[in-house]
Amino acid sequence: MSEAFLIRPIEPRDDAAVAAVIRAVMPEFGADGPGFAIHDAEVDRMYEAYARPRCSYFVVERGGAVVGGAGIAPLEGGGADVCELRKMYFLPGARGIGAGAAMMRRCLDAARAHGFRRCYLETLAGMHAAQALYRRSGFTPLCAPMGGTGHFGCDRFFIREL
Repeated sequence: MSEAFLIRPIEPRDDAAVAAVIRAVMPEFGADGPGFAIHDAEVDRMYEAYARPRCSYFVVERGGAVVGGAGIAPLEGGGADVCELRKMYFLPGARGIGAGAAMMRRCLDAARAHGFRRCYLETLAGMHAAQALYRRSGFTPLCAPMGGTGHFGCDRFFIREL
């Protein structure tokens, strides 16, 4: 049985909590050096960054605290029909409770609503649970990166038709 959690659109008050989640989780997987999303300027202003057209970001709230998040946005250099699943990170207490699958559904629904036809993502070899979720959600591996995310530290790439 999954434990109670809420997935909702990000609000301005969530910026510090989302940045803290990202900065806590990425180093756990060795993703804190150059070429990783932890250094993206948007980390400190996620609400503003995802308030742009064809973008959505959602947070996972549990016990009144933000414990994770994920979003979609157009893939830089990927064409008008491709979005990127971005900054999907969960604190340990939000893992294994069904929040990842629920968040994935929410993000893919948002991607379809924004008119995208494909969803791309980048991750790391060591993020085994995340990769299992991506595969269960219909993503298939790619041999090389797409677009221009600037995240040259990532070494696994996936795509999914919407």
